[in-house]
Parts: sequence; C-alpha cells; structure tokens
Amino acid sequence: MDAAALLLLAAATAVVTLGWLYAAGHAARGAKKRARMPPGSTGLPLVGETLRLISAYKTPNPEPFIDERVARHGGVFTTHNGGVDGEDEVKKEKKDMVEELLEAEGGSFSEEEMVDFCLSLLVAGYETTSVLMTLAVKFLTETPAALAELKEEHANIRGMKGKNQPLEWSDYKSMPFTQCVINETLRVGNIISGVFRRANTDIHYKDYTIPKGCKIFASFRAVHLNNEHYENARTFNPWRWQDNNKLQNAVGANIFTPFGGGPRLCPGYELARVVVSIFLHHLVTRFSWEPAEEDRLVFFPTTRTLKGYPINLRLLSESIC
Repeated sequence: MDAAALLLLAAATAVVTLGWLYAAGHAARGAKKRARMPPGSTGLPLVGETLRLISAYKTPNPEPFIDERVARHGGVFTTHNGGVDGEDEVKKEKKDMVEELLEAEGGSFSEEEMVDFCLSLLVAGYETTSVLMTLAVKFLTETPAALAELKEEHANIRGMKGKNQPLEWSDYKSMPFTQCVINETLRVGNIISGVFRRANTDIHYKDYTIPKGCKIFASFRAVHLNNEHYENARTFNPWRWQDNNKLQNAVGANIFTPFGGGPRLCPGYELARVVVSIFLHHLVTRFSWEPAEEDRLVFFPTTRTLKGYPINLRLLSESIC
C-alpha cells in the first residue's frame, strides 16, 4: 500500500472515530436536553467551550466568559467544558506512593478520595493562604490609605504589649480593620474562583431541570465582582466591611462565599484568617517595603501574581522583634 493510500486510510479512520465519539456525546447530551436544561451552548463537538474558557482566563479580565452568558441566559446557564468524559480513564489501575500507603492501612479510600485529599493538601492547605498573603500585600501597596490605617491598628496593638511578647487570641480579635482587609482581598482576588458539584438527583430550578449526573460550577467571581451586590465591585475598598453585619445583611449570606458554605464550608477558614492576620501584623510593624518590579494578576490555571509579587524589604529601626 503506497503512502497516499495509507494517508487516506488514516484520515478515514480518524473521521470515523471522531464521528463515533461525537455521536456518543451527542446522544448523552440529547437525553439531558430532553429534560429542558437551562439555556446555553455546548459549543464545539468534544471540546465544548473549553478553548473559550481558557482564552478568557488567560486575559487580565476573565469575567466576560461568564458575564456574557449571564447577560444572555441568566444566572444559571448550560455550558460544556473539559471535553469527553474521562471517568473510565481514571478508573484504570495506577499505583503511586499515596495509594500504596493507603492500601497498607487497609485501603479504605477510593481513588477519587485520594485525589481530593492530595489536592486539599497542595492547594487548599497551602497555596490559597500564601496567595492570599501575596494579594493582600499587593492591594495594600496600591492603596496607601488602607495601608496607613492597617499600620495604625497594629502599632496600637504592639504598643500595649511588652517587648518580645507574642500575640494572643484577644489580640487577633482586636484587629477589626485587618479583617476588613482580608475580606476585601478574598472578594477582589477570588483565589478560589468557584466550586464544582455533581447533581446526585434531578434538580428542578424555576422552569428547568438539571439532570442527575450533571456537573455544576458555582462561580464565586461572578458574584463577588457583581456591581449589583457590591458598589464599584472591582475596586479594592476594605472600608466597605467596617460595618460587617450591615453589609452581610445587605448582600446576603450567599453573596460572600470565599470559603464556600453550608456543610461543605472550609474547615480551615478561621485558621487562614489567623495566619494572615499574624503575617500582616509582623510585616507592617517591623518592615517597610516597595515593589521590586511590575507585576500583575493572572487567573489560569489558578489565581496568582505572574511573578510572585517580589518586594524589597527594609527593617524598621524602631521595630520591636
């Protein structure tokens, strides 16, 4: 068989394979469509709207991907991201150190639970807090009035304590403006842009049905940066949280959810606040700083600063260690 024939055979095989995959996916989506799902688009065959989503999150402003669909379809809409279902692939036998350790302990965890555990350690347990610290420093540097008020608050706390005396829980509870800064950093930064859930049963919402098995993405960014909920939502303004109860009553408990909510509320939410509060205390009472170079936020694959926001630190001569 000559090269041309082989090329033709390969092309035909590829077309048939893609056609079969598309037909299988179309049949599955067809069953869901018959349930009258929320309006939206499943995009291109196989890849859906994945490329558009990635392109949006690689820009300085990823919100239009969701904003455009909310404007067109409402707050709940259908999209298709991530390509074909990879559930069968992850069920293949793949041994690693974590699995070996778990099996040695009786093998009580599923592979899905192990993946979730590892991601929780690497992302939820470390990266979110470190990024929160970085963004707080960045936003404070860009908002001198907020930095000045934060310094005053911590200077007062430091002034009431003896030399080398560590912070106590009562000190943490005496940092109201610090909590405003943390809240606003969480709201503007959206370190976790949203959460995924799977429908365990058919969910009826208004005139639509979300079929059992569908993946649901609740976007925190779309809510936290919505001008209907927060005035000048894209502006870093920690003073908006000074009357916390009034703001929470105004926007509603489900409008500020950086740590999730309900039974799946992040168990480390208070610890994260304590860690960042202590970090900010020692930073502003012992050091001054300036950006070492220009930096900006990026959102793909996760929210962070492009260069880690490097700064030049200077120890304050009158600081109390």
